[in-house]
Amino acid sequence: MKEFFNRMLRAAKLDARLYEEVEADKSFFAQAMLVVVISSLAAGIGSIMQGGWAGIVFTTALALASWFIWAYLTFVIGTMLLPTSNTEADYGQLLRTIGFSSSPGIIRVIGIIPGLTGIIFTIANIWMLVAMVIAVRQALDYESTLRAVIVCLIGWVIQAVILVLTQIAVT
Repeated sequence: MKEFFNRMLRAAKLDARLYEEVEADKSFFAQAMLVVVISSLAAGIGSIMQGGWAGIVFTTALALASWFIWAYLTFVIGTMLLPTSNTEADYGQLLRTIGFSSSPGIIRVIGIIPGLTGIIFTIANIWMLVAMVIAVRQALDYESTLRAVIVCLIGWVIQAVILVLTQIAVT
């Protein structure tokens, strides 16, 4: 368990070597998915002041869904639309690396403190985006961080549009 939390801390510290390690080792898949679940639960708990108990469930589910959509889009964009000659990755490698890039999202639980939700979620989202860029750069073997930024941003925008349209359709 200590090693798991150490990996999460290294991921949050933006340690590129950690992302290489989890990319290469299939045994880290369950841990990567656990990071996503913990981070999503932290978002749900952190949003309780806005949505109450139902908000925890909704925000947690929304965080999980958006992560999976973004992960899939990132894989497609990064490996099929914007690969380099060095890009060699399967979906599992990408899921493991970007799963750990959700580690900074755990701070969203602090959003439970009245008045801090917006700023904490903003900080967490920016931090997770930076971690995801590093994870994508490592998983897709990009030499350019800019390419990883572009892949992540394109995926994020598409994912955000899908979520907004889904919310509009539900209401």
